[in-house]
Amino acid sequence: MKAFLLAAGLGTRLGDLTRNIPKCLLPIGGRPLLDYWFDALEAAGVEDVLVNLHHHAGVVRAYLDAKVTPVRIRTLHEATLLGSAGTIRTAWDFVAGERDFFIIYADNFARVDLSRLARFHREHERPVLTLVAYATDEPWRCGVVELDADHRVLSFEEKPQHPRSNLANAGLHVASSGLYDYLPANVPADLGFDVLPKLIGKMAGYVTDEYIQDIGSPESYARAQRAANASS
Repeated sequence: MKAFLLAAGLGTRLGDLTRNIPKCLLPIGGRPLLDYWFDALEAAGVEDVLVNLHHHAGVVRAYLDAKVTPVRIRTLHEATLLGSAGTIRTAWDFVAGERDFFIIYADNFARVDLSRLARFHREHERPVLTLVAYATDEPWRCGVVELDADHRVLSFEEKPQHPRSNLANAGLHVASSGLYDYLPANVPADLGFDVLPKLIGKMAGYVTDEYIQDIGSPESYARAQRAANASS
């Protein structure tokens, strides 16, 4: 399989933490955040990854150039941010001909078995997209998912004022080739706001209790640091 590793986020809510370093390279347990994603991709047998660049692009490129990994790395520099859906549409040639591929928000810290996620996607007859969902105490900050007993997504809403459940989208997805038909032609375009709501009835949810932490604030970054240090 191939993977989109979306790493162009500005990280503005992290303040001075991302003044001189991109969010995707913040140290977690003494290692850059992207290191953990490459570990997960290698473990899942991913051979090719596309990383999009924007904020501190030169710093990320230097990291990638020095990275020792069997994964082949391709980059897409975005002079103006395209949005998650815009990146995928713009770089669709990267996955053309692929039956399934990963879409990963690289600025989250997660210890998720990607092989198990891919297997779930195949076992559920390859919907247009499978997203990873996890229970959260702050659903209004997330993309919120409702599922039926067969893991079909009944509703999806990004950062709702009145959440219908406490299941949040983890920013980890497996998509099938049919996703292209739902990607907006205009950019910027966002998966959470512009694509996933269109996939109700065509999308599955993989619920996990594996460790997932959105690094969206200094407080959540500190939680990720504590979790990494506790497991080391």
